[in-house]
Amino acid sequence: MMRGLAVALAGIVWSAAAHAGCGPDPGPCVIASGTYHVALPPSGAGAPAVVFLHGFGGSGEGSLSSTGLVDALHARGYAVIAPDGLPRPDRTERGWAFHPDRPGPRDEVAFLSAVADDAAARFGLDRGAMLLSGFSIGGSMTTYLACAAPAAFRAYAPVAGSFWRPHPAACSGPAALFHLHGWTDGTVPLEGRVLRSGIAQGDVFAALELWRRTDGCALRPDAFAVRGDVQVRSWTTCGSGARLDFGLHPGGHTVPPGWADMAIDWFEALP
Repeated sequence: MMRGLAVALAGIVWSAAAHAGCGPDPGPCVIASGTYHVALPPSGAGAPAVVFLHGFGGSGEGSLSSTGLVDALHARGYAVIAPDGLPRPDRTERGWAFHPDRPGPRDEVAFLSAVADDAAARFGLDRGAMLLSGFSIGGSMTTYLACAAPAAFRAYAPVAGSFWRPHPAACSGPAALFHLHGWTDGTVPLEGRVLRSGIAQGDVFAALELWRRTDGCALRPDAFAVRGDVQVRSWTTCGSGARLDFGLHPGGHTVPPGWADMAIDWFEALP
């Protein structure tokens, strides 16, 4: 399954190759707990940012290696920050220690918060206007961080990744979250699946129920929208003031075309 995630990640092609590094410097940005890469928009200081977490087998450099996503976010005035996961034990592939029953060598919540703080200070980015997102297990990491430390980022936009079993009983507080998933995703199915290792992916609909409860949302959404072939259900009047959105596209385990603009439109519409 993990190899399948790596193959799926490798299949995300937005356009021609981009340059990763620490802003103008070719190497990664280094902090005490790890490394990250950043691509700055022409607007420079004061820009908002998307922190994007790679899937299994990926890297921060790999997240910036195709310019379609980066160009789309730069066109909206956003920097793109791409942290590096750590290699898993006995493996060379990088990943995230998102599963609460399988802690890793690093506190990922603290690391990702430190990445955002360092990037804001180093490049003059707007720390209060950062969207945390990620693909596949990067999406799972995004979801778990939103649940554990909802105030760490302004909002959250996981793609093709959510909670794993056993599902959390509760989250620390409300969070603005837009989850996007493929209807035909066979790598991370909507209902989840049990892997050969014995650990089990979660049910996206169970996750949605937890977020409705955490955010104080009604059972049914109060708004519906269609953007191209993406259908979105929205809870915009939740008691906590947070907004919850759930989108489905007809594809599989991928980031669909147009996601960047869709995510930024959602982010900028938050109260």
